[in-house]
Amino acid sequence: MARERATALLLDFDGVLRRWDPAVAAGVEREYGLSDGVLAEIAMHWGRLQPVLTGQISHAEWMTSVADALTPSAGGPERARAAVEQWQRYRGEVDSQVLDFVREVRAAGITVGLATNATDQLDTDLAALGLVGEVDVVVNSSVVGFNKPAKEYFEAACEALKTTPSRVLLVDDEDRAISGARAAGLSAYRWTGTEGLRYVRAALAT
Repeated sequence: MARERATALLLDFDGVLRRWDPAVAAGVEREYGLSDGVLAEIAMHWGRLQPVLTGQISHAEWMTSVADALTPSAGGPERARAAVEQWQRYRGEVDSQVLDFVREVRAAGITVGLATNATDQLDTDLAALGLVGEVDVVVNSSVVGFNKPAKEYFEAACEALKTTPSRVLLVDDEDRAISGARAAGLSAYRWTGTEGLRYVRAALAT
């Protein structure tokens, strides 16, 4: 039996609509004499990351914990805090091709939601990147209380979209999110770059 055609699009933020230049973190690490990749390694440690993604702690508290963990290798708490603050000033870049596509599908009557595992920094980032009003709904894990790939996250997303799961297409660059969305009854496409826009456009029939 053929699936219903999607009438709503859920788009991942980091890795799809927002890109991060790894040279920025690498430059901070060099400046402060830190090992390559240590900032992300500490920040993305699941025990440290999961509480901020589900709204149990704030973005500021998360970064304080990162600085605390970085202190020995940074040569003291002040240098650790300075390194983290410098790293955090960079908030990524919008992929203009993806944003153009979002505008295109919304103009064609497709509801678009931003589906992101994020912190309470998200609204500030969206404003700084000029993205306020560019999507119909924002589904932030730290507000929902569940992060992708939890079924509860996707249930909340579909409710926000006012669309049944079978009519929602998720575009995400994480395999676990793709699997979780499909288990929750959504269609899902694994994003590897803007060459995927052709497939997504066809799936939405815009």
